[in-house]
Amino acid sequence: MARPRKPLLSRERIVTAALALIDAEGLPALSTRRLAAELGVSGPSLYNHFTTKDEILDAVADAVIAEVDVSAFGPGADWRTGLLDWARSYRAALAAHPHIVPVLAQGPGRRPAGLRMADAAFGGMVAAGWPPAQATKVCAMVRYFVAGSALGSFARGFVADPNAYDPAAYPHLGQAHLLPEHQQRVDDGAFEAGLRALVDGLALHHPDLVPPGD
Repeated sequence: MARPRKPLLSRERIVTAALALIDAEGLPALSTRRLAAELGVSGPSLYNHFTTKDEILDAVADAVIAEVDVSAFGPGADWRTGLLDWARSYRAALAAHPHIVPVLAQGPGRRPAGLRMADAAFGGMVAAGWPPAQATKVCAMVRYFVAGSALGSFARGFVADPNAYDPAAYPHLGQAHLLPEHQQRVDDGAFEAGLRALVDGLALHHPDLVPPGD
């Protein structure tokens, strides 16, 4: 029988399968044994591409960050547009893969896509006139805000049972049971309002970095 032209495994195939498994069942579901079974190969085959499970997790996390669009930080770009577009794209990537957020929350480490994202955001802010120390803090704020919004849903934190909110005990939560029904609108609206407030606040406190006429 002729040998297959393509190898059974590649880094890309392993990462894709690992991400699908994490998306479906969460981080605890990922093990080299389980991943090998999903790929239809023996466990040791994975070690031709990754030395440890942590290396696989790093690659999965980096694949998610590679989805983030940082093109708004291009030459001559307005820093406010850069922050808004980056944060929205960042949140969309994390919201599509919420189970990997705890790994991403640890920072980019040595991950190439994570470092490219950090470099683009920081570089864009400095190019717009922000002192490096302040640019670092602004980028950190955005990362905290995005990761926090992706870790869970505010609206789904309430139950769709009006009896759970006794008006005698919780006089201001009479409509809280309706929040889960409108989860996406509530959570997306809260994120957008918070992001706008963050960027507008930065512009208010640093008017010297806002182009004339804006």
